[in-house]
This record gives sequence, C-alpha cells and structure tokens, in this order.
Amino acid sequence: MNVLILNGSPRPGGSTAKLVAAFQKGAESAGHAVHRVDVCRKKIAGCLACEYCHTKGNGACVQKDDMQEVYPLLQEADMLMLASPVYYHNFTGQLQCAINRFYAIGSPKVLTRLKKAALILSSGDENVYGGAMYEYENSFLVYLHLENMGVFTFHGEDQIADEALEKVFSFGAGLKD
Repeated sequence: MNVLILNGSPRPGGSTAKLVAAFQKGAESAGHAVHRVDVCRKKIAGCLACEYCHTKGNGACVQKDDMQEVYPLLQEADMLMLASPVYYHNFTGQLQCAINRFYAIGSPKVLTRLKKAALILSSGDENVYGGAMYEYENSFLVYLHLENMGVFTFHGEDQIADEALEKVFSFGAGLKD
C-alpha cells in the first residue's frame, strides 16, 4: 500500500514529528511504501480561488510551488495520514494551505486510488481538536469517501510518552492493504 503522510508540524523534533516517525517506521516495517511530506519545510501557498484548475488548467493548479511535488504523491496514494499539532482548534496554517490546494484535483473521481485516511493530532490541551476533527470527517471521510483507519489524539506529556509512540507504531505495523 502507498501511504502519504502530510505532516503539518513546524518543529522537526517536536511531539507530532516523533509520532509521525513512529507511525512511518511501523508502516514501513509492514512493507508499505511511505512518503512523508513535511509541509512546513515546503513553499506551499494557499488557494487563490482563481478557478484556473477547473477551467483552463484541466485539474492543474496555476501556482507552481512545492505543492507540485505533492500532487503526484496524492494521486498514487492508497492511504492519507494527516498529522498536525493543534494550536488553536485546527490544523497548522501550513497544513491547511496544502489541504486547500487539494481543490485543484481533490474530488472522488480524480483520486481513484485513495481509499483510506487516518489522523494524528497533538496538543497541550485535550479540548482543542474540534475544528481539525470536523475538517477531517467532512472533507476527507465524507466528501472523498475515505475509510477512517483511525484517529489518534495526544495531549500534554502523553504525546511523547512511550505508550503514544508504541500506539502509532503498532497502528502502522498493523496496516493491511
């Protein structure tokens, strides 16, 4: 299975990055091809709402930034893992820009391989996940008709505890095609 991870953490050694690394290691140990995109290390602008992609562009975005690296990975993915720290009730701004750019190709009839999704969220507080959960459920599970493979939320000191890392590693290692 091809797994695409969109990691929205701006901190390379932060809690979310550690959780993503554990999941990736588990999924790779099970023989899955994993592509990780650290969106905060990329130059990905927000959607311009110019409609070029749906008129002249034939599904191609007019902006030629690092999202051009993500589109082919997205089209080849069987599963999408979104990962983000939650600072103010939603995904990081950098991840949100990448998600908004799905608009160019992000329809069920274009993303034919993509069938599954999962979510990792980390935060200092356990009561801030509502916005990210709403977007995940509606934009990915409902609109793109993806199977929910799991939602993992960690907060405070729990997000870097050995149990949290083992949980996401085991999830990755247990993925089935």
